[in-house]
Amino acid sequence: MNYVYLIRSDSHPKQSYVGYSTDLRKRLYYHNQGDSPHTAKYKPWSLAFYAAFPNKTKALEFEAYLKTHSGKAFIAKRLT
Repeated sequence: MNYVYLIRSDSHPKQSYVGYSTDLRKRLYYHNQGDSPHTAKYKPWSLAFYAAFPNKTKALEFEAYLKTHSGKAFIAKRLT
C-alpha cells in the first residue's frame, strides 16, 4: 500500500508534516529518531491522520494537494 500521512509534533503542537510512505510504521519511527532533517527539531511526533492508496500516483497526487494552500485548509477543517 501507499500511505499519505499527517503527523503532529508532541512538543510543538502547531507543527505538522505531511508525507508519503509505503511503510508507515517505519517512516514514523524515522521521524521520531530524528532521521528526517525537516522534522528532527520538532520530535517526538504522533500520527494524526493517514490514507491508504493502492495506486502510488494517486497517493502522491493527494500528498501534493495536502501541501497546497487549499489542502492546508482542508486539513484544518476536516482532519484536525
